[in-house]
Amino acid sequence: MCFKLPIKPAVAATAVLLLLLSAAPQLMARPMAEDLPTMVVTDALGRDVLMPRPAERIAMGGRAVLMLADALYLFPGASERLVGVGHITQGKGNFLEAIDPDYHTNRTIFSSTVGPEQIAATRPDVVILKSIMRQELGAGLAQLGIPVVYVDLETPQQYERDLRIMGQILQNETRAEELIAYFAERRAAIERRTAALGEDQRPRVLLLYYSESAGEPVFSIPPSRWIQSDLVRMAGGTPVWVGEHPGGGWAPVGFEQIAAWDPDTIVLVAYRHGIDAVTERVRQRREWRQLRALQNDALFGFASDFYSWDQPDVRWLLGLQWLATRIHPELFADLDIDAAMREFFSVLYDMSQAEIEALIVPQLEGDLP
Repeated sequence: MCFKLPIKPAVAATAVLLLLLSAAPQLMARPMAEDLPTMVVTDALGRDVLMPRPAERIAMGGRAVLMLADALYLFPGASERLVGVGHITQGKGNFLEAIDPDYHTNRTIFSSTVGPEQIAATRPDVVILKSIMRQELGAGLAQLGIPVVYVDLETPQQYERDLRIMGQILQNETRAEELIAYFAERRAAIERRTAALGEDQRPRVLLLYYSESAGEPVFSIPPSRWIQSDLVRMAGGTPVWVGEHPGGGWAPVGFEQIAAWDPDTIVLVAYRHGIDAVTERVRQRREWRQLRALQNDALFGFASDFYSWDQPDVRWLLGLQWLATRIHPELFADLDIDAAMREFFSVLYDMSQAEIEALIVPQLEGDLP
């Protein structure tokens, strides 16, 4: 009979890391020897990262990988270099899996709790992570000698910087500048109209994230610095929750506070529930009917396809255009959201109108004009 002593998790993890460190040269796709071409990329944290040129094997993982992958797919041919990516879904499946028939070919799909060793096993030339993953995942990859580039992709300004970073990694700076110009031009078209609005012309807007606990609705507000606040401002509204929640994640808020704000417009978002069903459920709640927004028919479910358009995904641009038509329907009466949606997927993902009709249109939800 063989007796085994229990091994503490921390000790086991350390042992695995030491083993991986000793094997690091074999795990990497291409050791950066002196005779191989390299390049230096300055990431979102201001770090100069040395990596092979070109980066032929790219991996992505950790939290919010959806935003990273959607941005990478904006670059033609980039998906062919993606050797590992985190699991993606928000209830309606994976958009990239729907548009890419080779999504599961020669590619590892990581779990949401992926560790450095699983990513290292894909032998990446570079790993692209959100900055929030620096300690949780990036530190272990760095110890293995694997180049890690951090991006944020949280605000319109960061999108401009981070698309340039991706363009440099992919050696496609031309496409990066095309993307930046596309986002900037359509954002400016909205802000040109809303910039001249006085404070009394900017409706008081409340954006609420809907979730459930024990079958009952839970409503939460985003931090003041998140993109949802930026979208309301750019679209010509005043986010009433700003100042109440300066930082952190979604913060639950009770109906008493919602009633105290009594905003002109309420916009609901939902990531794990169908937004149409959510909006109708809220409309039917008796206590909500006293609110100004419901009395004026200004309660809206945020538009979505595979993912809601309010997030710091590339869809934030669609979200801005849609929100402007909901907050200022007369000012943006000429803005055709269906046409904007079709242009978006055609220009950014090279989808044909037949593909958009077959893949995107059936997923559309929310109060679409």
